[in-house]
Amino acid sequence: MVIAAAAAYRDRRINPRTDVPLQRRLLPDMKVLQTFELAARHGNFTRAGEALSLTQSAVSRHVRDLEAQIGKPLFDRLRGRVVLTQAGAELLPEVQRLLRMAESTMRHATAGAQGQSLLALNAPPTFATRWLMPRLPDFLARHPGLRVDVSTNPGVFDLGSRQCDLALHFGQPLWPGGQCTYLCSEIVVPVAGGALRDLRIGRAGELLAQPKLHVTSRATMWAEWFASLGLDGADPQGGHWFDEFALSIEAVKAGLGIALLPRYLIEAELERGELTIVLDAPLSTEQAWYIVAPEGRGDKAAAFADWLQGQVSFRPLVG
Repeated sequence: MVIAAAAAYRDRRINPRTDVPLQRRLLPDMKVLQTFELAARHGNFTRAGEALSLTQSAVSRHVRDLEAQIGKPLFDRLRGRVVLTQAGAELLPEVQRLLRMAESTMRHATAGAQGQSLLALNAPPTFATRWLMPRLPDFLARHPGLRVDVSTNPGVFDLGSRQCDLALHFGQPLWPGGQCTYLCSEIVVPVAGGALRDLRIGRAGELLAQPKLHVTSRATMWAEWFASLGLDGADPQGGHWFDEFALSIEAVKAGLGIALLPRYLIEAELERGELTIVLDAPLSTEQAWYIVAPEGRGDKAAAFADWLQGQVSFRPLVG
């Protein structure tokens, strides 16, 4: 298949000097793949052409060429729009992955040509925004000439497909194709803001009557917090729910309820007094933070990993 040859070359399973030559007829034309991806995204050949400065007929020709190469129709042509066939829907994510990899490859190549080094990093969005970005200037000041390529892809992904040199991962030390190194544990604290900012309580049971905020991916966190303080029968499910910490932080700042939040995500709000800890009763969560590096790749990110360890030691994430 078109993508298979490119993936094989990426993983260095094919040696251009000694191995069987690539099947040139299967190598993708990047312009054609880009045209296909845009047509699929817009559902319209004309709009895809506008994005690429091509005519509608040129887009149609590119798509026909790709369909002929694959041997299957990729779009159903309807009046005023196009819809992916099953074959097109199966091909689209592979094409998008290949285009991302090609773009990343060129960024690395141009950095090297300019005598610079490029470090590709990935971290969860809220962590990257609230903890990593304020500290990153310190690392870059220590390494002049280094450029970073920061992404915020959630969850576990193929490090090789994105040319990722290092990823920050919260959870268990499991990442296929990656070597996990423990960074630190996580401790959450109950905080309030807005109209509830001056709330102070003497014991955990007093929080049962207060509105609580929940993060969907940490659905049992409040129950675990109450249980850690001897209130095993507490039912804290009432309140508002949010699908990520970033939204929960904004909600607690607005006074919508009390939230259990990792302190490292709300350092600035605590320092400014926008949020307050309502009870000094931290909870250590079962999961932790890990530094993940691709297996079998040079230790390009060693300096960054060492710097991360130093940042955590200097000002612990759990503090």
